Amino acid sequence: MKENVLVVALHPDDETLGCGGALLKHKANGDEIHWMICTEIKEEDGFSAQRVASRNEEIEEVAGMYGFDGVHRLGLSTMKVDEYTVSELVTSVSSVINKVKPTILYLPFKSDVHSDHRVMFEAVYSCTKSFCYPFIRKIYMMETLSETDFALSTKEDSFVPNVFVDVSDYLMQKLDIMRIYESEIAEHPFPRSLRNIEALATLRGATAGCEYAESFMLLKEIS
Repeated sequence: MKENVLVVALHPDDETLGCGGALLKHKANGDEIHWMICTEIKEEDGFSAQRVASRNEEIEEVAGMYGFDGVHRLGLSTMKVDEYTVSELVTSVSSVINKVKPTILYLPFKSDVHSDHRVMFEAVYSCTKSFCYPFIRKIYMMETLSETDFALSTKEDSFVPNVFVDVSDYLMQKLDIMRIYESEIAEHPFPRSLRNIEALATLRGATAGCEYAESFMLLKEIS
């Protein structure tokens, strides 16, 4: 059955770090894939016009590399998601979800260290009630380097994956896409390095019995 996939990225690059290989695999399998970009960098928030323009160019290039069937930009100010009311966030998210009608959702991890991720997780998850959004059949939380790995090391806040996706055929393409985000990557030991992305995929692959894998936490599955 053809799936309709929506990834919720608080910031451009979260989609690639968290589930880039899975998205490419979905596309290769004939599924529809959609990208919800929650935040924007804006001149009124202190970013230069040149940086805003280059970010938009990155988004356009990345969208083409994935072959997204839809790119949905909420336009929230980056690093200020907690300044919006819950009602504002839910209204924005619900509008996209009702338009896309995804069968599969990829969400940020609920305990990511970045407050944008945590606040938006709550808003998006509130838009997954089965009596309001009956088309949603699977919900995953994804693992995002530099955010998930810095969550509190407590039982309640630890990322404990229970779903593994073999992305051996797609990791090199994922790394090529990540290279587009020049300002977001750096050399090891910076968490968002190409070396560390491959290392994490190697570790998850060892658990799954394949060369490279991405891992997720399944929150809900309706079959």
